[in-house]
Amino acid sequence: MRAFQHARGLRATGWCDEATWAGLVEAGWSLGDRLLALQVPALRGDDVSLLQVTLARLGFDPGKVDGIFGPATERALRRFQRDSGLAHDGVCGPDSIRALERLGRQSGSGPGVAIVREREALRSNARSLLDCRVVLGQFGGCSSVVRLAARQLRSTGALVVPADEPDPIVQAQTANAFTADLYLGLVSRVQAGAQINYYAVPAFESAAGHMLARRVAASLTNRRLGELTSAVEVVGRRMPILRETRMPAVLCSIGPARGVTDQGPALASALVEAICTWFQTPRP
Repeated sequence: MRAFQHARGLRATGWCDEATWAGLVEAGWSLGDRLLALQVPALRGDDVSLLQVTLARLGFDPGKVDGIFGPATERALRRFQRDSGLAHDGVCGPDSIRALERLGRQSGSGPGVAIVREREALRSNARSLLDCRVVLGQFGGCSSVVRLAARQLRSTGALVVPADEPDPIVQAQTANAFTADLYLGLVSRVQAGAQINYYAVPAFESAAGHMLARRVAASLTNRRLGELTSAVEVVGRRMPILRETRMPAVLCSIGPARGVTDQGPALASALVEAICTWFQTPRP
């Protein structure tokens, strides 16, 4: 169980929690097992992930490779079908799969257009925080830090929404509905140090999320916040909050809890500094 959780980017607890069960169900789908199409609720599974990876490598952008069949995946599929001379109905059935497999063998194993698109977006000019939309989330023990950080960000002109729902899916829906430019979440932990997580799976990595995670890690390290920064690492994960959000997102797991409380103002300032730097620094 722990090996499966680790491979899926989930918390390796050894317990079959809700996220792990959902991962087990999704891992059971192979491309061709079922028709894939846009519906509510959205289809999820490893078959969708493979479809997204193949489309991206063929130059049809499905957006984030998240294993969720959403509007961007449907648009990419329709374009592929049209260019392949198929009925462009947005349904991935036997004909589409055969065409994907045939052309996919000629596409190589590059990063795909989705990753290239995100990297190109990072080369845009630096932005002011004025009217930028930020969602600050917390999953226990960090509410005071979120309030302090939100206050500081609002003073720069940013539009900030705090989120403290325990369900990461609900927090992601809040951020998506707000059309946030950035999501930063906090969760306290028992052990000392900080782990900054961004969205990454074997075939896809959020370049913008990775850059944000590095900014947060650098800001925390420079502040030297005692036990909180005794060890700081940046890790690509497939956590639900990182998977479900449509914007660059990071989740900072930091501890011990007493250190989060004692260093609250300094921690909030470090996070705000990282966000400001991420927005204002020209992207290479």
